[in-house]
Amino acid sequence: MAFDLEKLFIDVFAPRCGDVVTIMYDLPHGEIRDCKEWRLRREMASAWQRKLEESASRHGFTVNPIVTYRATGAHNSDLPSDVMSQGQAARLEDIINGSTIILSMPEYSASAPLFMLTKRYEHLRVASMPGVTKSMEDTGLAANYQNIAATCKRLAGLFERAVGVEVLFSTGHTCNFDLSSHKRPFRDDGMLPPDAGKDADRLRNLPSGEVGVCPNEAGDSRTAGEIPAVLGSEDIVFIVKNNKIVDVTGTGPIAERMRAGFRREPALCNIAEVAIGCNDKAAVTGNVLEDEKAGFHWAYGRSEFLGGTVGPRHFSSPERVCHQDIVYAKGNPVVCRRFDFVFPDGSRQTAIADGALIV
Repeated sequence: MAFDLEKLFIDVFAPRCGDVVTIMYDLPHGEIRDCKEWRLRREMASAWQRKLEESASRHGFTVNPIVTYRATGAHNSDLPSDVMSQGQAARLEDIINGSTIILSMPEYSASAPLFMLTKRYEHLRVASMPGVTKSMEDTGLAANYQNIAATCKRLAGLFERAVGVEVLFSTGHTCNFDLSSHKRPFRDDGMLPPDAGKDADRLRNLPSGEVGVCPNEAGDSRTAGEIPAVLGSEDIVFIVKNNKIVDVTGTGPIAERMRAGFRREPALCNIAEVAIGCNDKAAVTGNVLEDEKAGFHWAYGRSEFLGGTVGPRHFSSPERVCHQDIVYAKGNPVVCRRFDFVFPDGSRQTAIADGALIV
């Protein structure tokens, strides 16, 4: 069955008369080089713009011209205040004030700053789609979002009750994530209706299907263990104590660069997120946007947009602000062999076994 953008848009946003839609993406410049996937994404954004304009009159919404801005060069760094619309300079704040729905389709993720903007502007709902590809129209974007919302609700209840999570990796390494601070879980369920309320989270990824939480970030946090990963062709292990990455083992150049990066930017060492993806159509392709919707993942760095304490002010410069996910869904080089919620009475519930969601 052919992808139906109009159906996806209606399912996610339930648009009403008066809604104003803006599509945004970033542009290469200077040392931030263009690539084929980035060019194709811009073409995809233009195609979505045309299709939404065709359906706008049937649902009473309007579609603004596409807005572009200079790429930040870092995932989840703050957005520039100056943007472009129809070849003319504009202020991001003016674009936000004049939109109720934003589709963000950049090379460098803007989820964190856009999430913070939804807290300042109560009228705003955002679908964040960093790294989205046209192939996702046949996979994660084609999922049944009513079913995803139901699964997210069940998972959110488990995160709310749990005081910890224990993860066993296919390499034999283990890590415990301390949830005793009981931060509110986030639910990326693909639902952004206009009547969600001012206190609701009004940003979702597309493809959607994820629930997670920021762990306890206090100095005595019990988040600790060894987290393996394959980056490039290198096997590395993140050594974690008190919710901080304290070392990276590995002998190759990537491991060395990461060790240097964590030494230079202590804010990067923060364990910012532990989460489960639950989109049954999500394909594991090496694209983090979709891969993270297929299973367990965690992230380091910026966390304040998830209820944590580490934000842009903790980094040495705006260009170094980062929130980076690492994924362990089935099909990745390292898989989550078991994901257990741990509850206050010591009981457990397994949510993932051998990379597959069993909740």
